[in-house]
Amino acid sequence: MEKDSQKNVVNHFEAGSNCQVFNGNITGCTFAMPGATVTQQAAARPMPLGGGQPEVFYEEERTGELCHFIHPAVDSRQEWLVNDEVCRLVSRQGIQEICRHLLKMSKDNKLLLPQSPAAAYAELVRMGMPHGTGFNEKTFKKYYRRA
Repeated sequence: MEKDSQKNVVNHFEAGSNCQVFNGNITGCTFAMPGATVTQQAAARPMPLGGGQPEVFYEEERTGELCHFIHPAVDSRQEWLVNDEVCRLVSRQGIQEICRHLLKMSKDNKLLLPQSPAAAYAELVRMGMPHGTGFNEKTFKKYYRRA
């Protein structure tokens, strides 16, 4: 009860504006201007010192289909991280970089790449890789599984 009496409300706006500033340690609340719409989201987990992976990966339920190449040895908590890495890779890089990084991820036991370049190409297009000029299947086959 004493702590509640230490909190005070100060109105720094025009009379009747209903805009208030709360002084004190208030947690678990959402503040918004009158008439505003607020969407709450889960707070991002802080990265550990040294830049390693966070201890808890994804608690919320994710929808959509995972990448079909995820290695069976990958922990279920890390599947979405690998999936997101592949999505970012194919949407931002060229064919040579994509193939080189896929091979590296395969060597790191994150991905289990198919033998067929056509199957790999189809899956990467599904994951967001462009399939126009410079990203055709013939070019992809040229660099797929090359060191």
